[in-house]
Amino acid sequence: MVNASGKDSRTTPGVKVITLLTDFGFKDPYVGIMKGVILSINPDATIVDITHDITPQDIGEATFLIEEYHRFFPPGTIHVAVIDPSVGSQRRPIIVSRDNNIFIGPDNGLFTLILDSDAEIHLIENPDFMLKEVSYTFHGRDIFAPAAAHASTGFHPSAFGRTIFDPMRLDNMLPAEEGHSLKGRIVRFDRFGNAITNINIDFLKDFLGNRSFEVRIGSMVFTALNKSYYESEFTCLIGSSGYLEFGYFKGSFKEMSNTAKNDSVLIHAL
Repeated sequence: MVNASGKDSRTTPGVKVITLLTDFGFKDPYVGIMKGVILSINPDATIVDITHDITPQDIGEATFLIEEYHRFFPPGTIHVAVIDPSVGSQRRPIIVSRDNNIFIGPDNGLFTLILDSDAEIHLIENPDFMLKEVSYTFHGRDIFAPAAAHASTGFHPSAFGRTIFDPMRLDNMLPAEEGHSLKGRIVRFDRFGNAITNINIDFLKDFLGNRSFEVRIGSMVFTALNKSYYESEFTCLIGSSGYLEFGYFKGSFKEMSNTAKNDSVLIHAL
């Protein structure tokens, strides 16, 4: 196959690893169908489930997970993310290449945190890389799964469609400095009820320097960071994701603190 420039668009022998992140759950056959499409095109693909338990239609939650997990996969891995509440609308399907990784999904802000100046973004508009019939309601099956499968056989992102320079980005993803305070928020809860914020360790270090601090969430105040969850009943620490989080030893911080997604977290420099 050749691309629009007439050059061979299959530039590499392909990388076989494809990850899947969705809000589909496992009650319905949607995830399995996507895997079937991928394997029908590339039987040698290795498919890794990241999670299918994203809060339904929560694009922001998925955005932070994409930024967290993709770095732990080998170069060339293809990451498919489908949290797509506006499927069937004018939102665009895209394929993003950055740092020798590929990201495939809807252009609805999912890839906000990995869209730096090195990212190359193409539309998925070449019908050769879609199923013959594309529905209005299941682009995971009809567009994103086949695109990932074809990319895994070595097709360059430029073969899929035109380059774009105006991808959708979500607002308010990063914490904001307000005087001597840093304001963040809870972006998700993990299975254990730990509250994970949008304040990462690099941002926190740049803000605080060597100053002492207070971390406030609801009525609770922390004046130091724990190293692990067992050190006190309520804990405040940098989790394995690299983000500030809150936990409750042998229990759920979410339940014990009565906190919710998007609740404010304030860090005051003293």
